[in-house]
Amino acid sequence: MAKTRSTKHDGDTRDKLERKVYEQALRSLQVKLCELQEWVKQSGERVIVVFEGRDGAGKGGTIRAITERVSPRVYRVVALPAPSDREKSQIYMQRYIEHFPAAGEITIFDRSWYNRAGVEYVMGFCTKEEYRRFLELCPQIEKYIADAGIRLIKFWLEVSNKEQERRFVARIRDPLRQWKLSPTDLPSRERWYDYSRARDQMLEITDTDTAPWYIVRSDDKKRARLNCIAQLLSLIPYKKIPHKRISLRKRRTKGAYDDQATLEGRRFAPEKY
Repeated sequence: MAKTRSTKHDGDTRDKLERKVYEQALRSLQVKLCELQEWVKQSGERVIVVFEGRDGAGKGGTIRAITERVSPRVYRVVALPAPSDREKSQIYMQRYIEHFPAAGEITIFDRSWYNRAGVEYVMGFCTKEEYRRFLELCPQIEKYIADAGIRLIKFWLEVSNKEQERRFVARIRDPLRQWKLSPTDLPSRERWYDYSRARDQMLEITDTDTAPWYIVRSDDKKRARLNCIAQLLSLIPYKKIPHKRISLRKRRTKGAYDDQATLEGRRFAPEKY
């Protein structure tokens, strides 16, 4: 049994995974993500994966763990900025729908149309009527998506109060992480229970048989990433596509010349490292 380091947040008594154990498990899952990629390309499947959760829940890191070993042409990440004035005048779902997958694609939304049920509602960026109307229509729209043959998978990353506070403090202190602090991050700390109620209402109405939510506890980022990827893989009935054995061809010698000598006198970046 590998040694582990203990970390406890809000009653979580599990031990933290050692990096070696995590990396071995992640590699195994990433191999399967590559197999899923080939199956999606060959079958023409269309998949949407939605990631939601409080600020600091670990959505970005989980998405990176999913996408770092696969093709961005198949696994497309969509992280939309705040809507422009033109987009605000459109039907609410319009700017999201244009990013939906074509055949052979997996679209990953780093936050999605559920902004309306969370940050927009809590921070007052939409009216109560717009919020109510969204919750009323969302299950119908998601049923339409599923009926169109698109697989819709929704993850909610659940971070505890203490762990979110710890991550925010780390971002404030580390200049390499300060860019992660958005204008809504710090106010979200003050409105913790407002976000909790918004989460509860969202789950109550939009956790349907057609498009269920899967909640992933994310105080332990490594476990959260592994659990999320494993669940994603379990929800898609993919098969490993057989490949012909690949062999590296030998370099042809016809037309050979000293192709390094021709670079002499060109500008090279200084080798400082």
